[in-house]
Amino acid sequence: MTVVRVTAVEVPTRVLVFGMARPDGTIDAGELYDVAAACGQSDEQVRSCLRRLLSEGLLERDGSGRSATFHTTPAGDVLRLGSLRRHELAYRQDRTGQGWDGRWHLAAFAIPEHKRAARDRLRDRLLDAGGAVINNGLYVSPRPWEDEVREIAEHLDVLDRLSLAGTDDLEVGGTRDARALARALWPVDELAGSYTRFVADHQRIVPVLERLRERHDRISDADFLPGALRMVIAFQEVFLRDPLLPPELLPRPWPGRAARDLLVTSRRLALRLREEHERPALFAAFDEFVARS
Repeated sequence: MTVVRVTAVEVPTRVLVFGMARPDGTIDAGELYDVAAACGQSDEQVRSCLRRLLSEGLLERDGSGRSATFHTTPAGDVLRLGSLRRHELAYRQDRTGQGWDGRWHLAAFAIPEHKRAARDRLRDRLLDAGGAVINNGLYVSPRPWEDEVREIAEHLDVLDRLSLAGTDDLEVGGTRDARALARALWPVDELAGSYTRFVADHQRIVPVLERLRERHDRISDADFLPGALRMVIAFQEVFLRDPLLPPELLPRPWPGRAARDLLVTSRRLALRLREEHERPALFAAFDEFVARS
């Protein structure tokens, strides 16, 4: 999540499929079908999703049926790894609590109508990268994104139409204050509300898990896997809309940090309580990242 549009992960089955990917991008079909069944997904739902991912060039397949092995393509890796990179950035910012140098980074382009598809794609990719629209063809980010933007524009064959600049004195619509600019350019208040609702909806999970741990109880896969899938989907629906602005531009306390802390704490506790430790892990790549953090 380098970051694709949120529509690419709106279908829960896709979240499950990519959540079953190992660090090398392989997905064991037998394991996938077993976990999908535990999460209430039918074999046909999984097959239909896999067919779409194959047709979209996001997966490749070796073998057939439950013996098949799927591999993410470079395009699929954008989905698989992009979210992890976003998590790494978010948790790094949470730990440091600072990091913005006060500089705004601008990207502008003027692309003719006969390259409209590339223009639209560039616009979408800049938004995916956390940018905001100032005016038609002019975007801004508080993070140094020049290398990423150049790479995107070069891939779309519009690098010659791109202009980049940086400034520590940005004024938009008469507003110059950095936090006020952030709230005007990005949906800061809406995201804060969504994160707050996520915490309210899921905060009861930690005390329940803590009580289970105190009693030395265990969680079956029938409970663990669907719950893990639902919680991650709910979190991703907010997280993938978040431009991950530097903490200096956000209200304090920022509920996004509380939401991330809740997700990690719940995940760690649930994994310790899981009965079937040798069963395939859903979102194992995320767990590996958490273990390193």
